[in-house]
Amino acid sequence: MKPVRSADAPPPVRSAGVPPPVLSESERRRLERAERLAFLLDNAIRIPGTRFRFGLDPLLGLIPGLGDALGALASAWIVVEAARFGAPRPVLVRMVYNIGIDSLIGAVPGIGDAFDFVWKSDAKNVALLRRHLEQPDVVHRASRRLLLGVVLLLAAIAAGSIAAAVLLIRYLLTLSPHF
Repeated sequence: MKPVRSADAPPPVRSAGVPPPVLSESERRRLERAERLAFLLDNAIRIPGTRFRFGLDPLLGLIPGLGDALGALASAWIVVEAARFGAPRPVLVRMVYNIGIDSLIGAVPGIGDAFDFVWKSDAKNVALLRRHLEQPDVVHRASRRLLLGVVLLLAAIAAGSIAAAVLLIRYLLTLSPHF
């Protein structure tokens, strides 16, 4: 059974010159379900007269408190499918990173709602899954580099926060005559 898509829906993401992965019938159905879910969450609705698309995820995000959690829960299913397909840990972490960015920034009132319309974590994650199935080594290396970059960035932020806290405490101690 072919995936259900509107006539103007984009085709599945494929790397140029790479043949589609050889999958069993059940694996093909699972991949199509993940692609349909990502399409529904990120690209199902096209604004007439434009190329801009959005899905249910940003609409769910408009529900205070609950919306972003529901969107993250639906997105997590794609990560579970990627794990079932044998995606390596760096690829899965990259997928969780995409969902985390979507959920954290999406939870900020106003700005987060606008961000949800342009950050398409589910489409990114399905593209990662498909690329993993087509070229597992390339995606694994790229995901490891991204993971390393994120860890280094977080370490730099932590070190900067500690340095700022130490400087603030020193300054506050100079203001107090009791120390």
